[in-house]
Amino acid sequence: MRILGIVIALAFASCSTNRYYIVRHAEKAVVTKDSVGMMANNPPLSEPGKVRAFVLRDELKGAHIKSIFSTNTIRTTTTAQPLSESIGVPILIYSPSKDSATAFTQKLKGLKGNVLIVGHSNTVDDIVNQLTGRADIPGDLPDAEYDNMFIVTKKGKKWLFERKKYGYPSNPER
Repeated sequence: MRILGIVIALAFASCSTNRYYIVRHAEKAVVTKDSVGMMANNPPLSEPGKVRAFVLRDELKGAHIKSIFSTNTIRTTTTAQPLSESIGVPILIYSPSKDSATAFTQKLKGLKGNVLIVGHSNTVDDIVNQLTGRADIPGDLPDAEYDNMFIVTKKGKKWLFERKKYGYPSNPER
């Protein structure tokens, strides 16, 4: 009987599941030509973006998120903040540079538990594709799309990919 328990425990351990929820930051405020300094390069969320950040919180608050990663911009950290505060998991900053992408992906693969990663239109595809080892997202996200949630699931040795929408459509014509 004891051997059967050990075999069952090993089977569950080898089939551990991790989920990575990868989103682009929510809608950013419009930067005008009169914007100066840091605001021009680092805009905050717009009002619809703030709403989307709370929708993201509601969508993931039951997902057992153990780690939250964001780049060091106002729009990404503010997108992650409602969930972070709701579940008591701090936001960890990562670099979106191409040079550190592989090291960041390896760090993600070594984590236990579910993870939220908030990135940018030109980094989300790289993170997803490096996690899965495939070109599941063929290129950068369109500039007007904010409603994509990419879910990469590691189940044993398999990497599964799912694309879903969350919140209201960011481009109603689609």
